[in-house]
Amino acid sequence: MSAGSALFVNSDLSIPRFELTFRATRAGGPGGQHVNTSSTRVELLWSLGRSRAVSDEQRGRLREKLAERLDAQGNVRVVASAFRSQLRNRQDAEERLAALIRRALTVPKSRKKTRPSRSAVESRLRTKRKVSEKKKERRLQDLD
Repeated sequence: MSAGSALFVNSDLSIPRFELTFRATRAGGPGGQHVNTSSTRVELLWSLGRSRAVSDEQRGRLREKLAERLDAQGNVRVVASAFRSQLRNRQDAEERLAALIRRALTVPKSRKKTRPSRSAVESRLRTKRKVSEKKKERRLQDLD
């Protein structure tokens, strides 16, 4: 697939553009007469369930991580209306979808259990004893 016919997500995944559905609508908010006549807001829909670009393992991970963003049909929806141009909003929506998928596919490093070294434990206990002795000395002086 060439770069123009696919949305590059990472080195392992690129989504064919024919799997992406775009819909242009009128953007809300201030902007005068121009905003009332032009459809610059872009909605991007990608069907995760029907996509052939992702493996079953990736699909499961994406379903789990993007559960909040999936609609009833299993579509991921991204809306872009930051720019006054439909083309720029379309590019922004594609970039945001790719970033969203990239973040969802990253597997966090598993945490290794660690123990403090013996010298670190002894140092901490020594410091605790010093503070305790200091407070004990203060109490004895207050009683006089």
